[in-house]
Amino acid sequence: MFKTNTHAKSISEPDTVSWAPGRGKGPDGPPESRPEAPGRRRAPGNGAPRPGSLAATGSPTVRPPAAAHLSDEQVADLGRELDAVRDAVLAERGDTDAAYIRKVIRWQRALEFGGRTCLLGANNKLAWVAGTSMLTVAKIIENMEIGHNVLHGQWDWMRDPDIHSTTWEWDFVTPSKSWQNTHNDMHHRWTNVIGKDRDVGYNVLRVDRDQPWEPKHILNPVINAGLAPVFEWGIALYDLELDRVKTGEKSKAELMRDLKTVGAKAAKQFAKDYAATPVAAQVLTGSGLAALLATGTANGLRNIWAHAVIFCGHFPEGAETFTEEMVEGETRGDWYVRQMIGSANISGSRAMHFMTGNLSHQVEHHLFPDLPSNRYAEVAVQVREICERYGLPYNIGPLHRQIGSTWGKIFRLALPDRK
Repeated sequence: MFKTNTHAKSISEPDTVSWAPGRGKGPDGPPESRPEAPGRRRAPGNGAPRPGSLAATGSPTVRPPAAAHLSDEQVADLGRELDAVRDAVLAERGDTDAAYIRKVIRWQRALEFGGRTCLLGANNKLAWVAGTSMLTVAKIIENMEIGHNVLHGQWDWMRDPDIHSTTWEWDFVTPSKSWQNTHNDMHHRWTNVIGKDRDVGYNVLRVDRDQPWEPKHILNPVINAGLAPVFEWGIALYDLELDRVKTGEKSKAELMRDLKTVGAKAAKQFAKDYAATPVAAQVLTGSGLAALLATGTANGLRNIWAHAVIFCGHFPEGAETFTEEMVEGETRGDWYVRQMIGSANISGSRAMHFMTGNLSHQVEHHLFPDLPSNRYAEVAVQVREICERYGLPYNIGPLHRQIGSTWGKIFRLALPDRK
């Protein structure tokens, strides 16, 4: 089995594991029992490291319509079955999994190095295309299969300080710790709960009929189209939680602190992509402008791809949303049910799954956000069978269909609801 890297410095900070219903203390325990990592925000007003808690028994005030046919006992049984699926992966993860993520990181860094090297001669069309392509793919892999999953704590069990959720800083404008707060803590706890999950529409889009229509929503398609190529900047702005500043839940001092952190991160990203590579290209071959266009193109394409994958996993037709009464008194089994019916998968090849960071298995990711992403494909077979047996929908379709479904909803919800 996998052994800790004794040559690496020890990890002194606590793990940053996504909100998921564990059973014991420690990194695999329930979120409310885990210590808060330095730099992480506590949920507003409750004083607890992680937002919310789950009931031991019973049922929510109202079960979602898609699960209304299930009894409390059936939901509890479903929860135990999914616990067993998770436990099996935890028991088996080891050297093969560790070798996988290290190999991915090596290849990603080689691609980025090769891409930036090609762009030193970006005036040559072949070098421009090759360099832009390699850099785009490298950025997608870093964000999707490496960064996103490392920051979920999927690889913390390796105890490797170079591949740990408390030390990784990804190639995205928003700082890792800010994203972990809004995504790991809030979104994964309150997935698709209107009024609790701020990721429903990201405060700018209407993506569900339970969101009251306002005249500004006429611009739904325009805003979404504009958001895609600058997605990383939209997420950075969203993670500042300006809406919470407006309501007084977040102080101006906290906002200024976060602005400084985002500014420092943005400066590093600009220096790397829009200064270092173009300047080096200009000095060596006079290709500075072409290299600048290439790095901008790589970032834009990465953003469009990330936007498409995230939206297809959360907003296509059939991905359910929930009212607050549907989570009042929610148990472990009910939390699992909500993740299954509130998420959507993308079918496709192994290469496609890899390029999505295995977020094409969004249902499995929401059920088990801290399991190694390379295990989602095998887990998906079991999860789908469980859904069918309990009469729950399993939303899956090819990329083009899920994109079309998502955009169709965005266009329809731009208009007022028919009375």
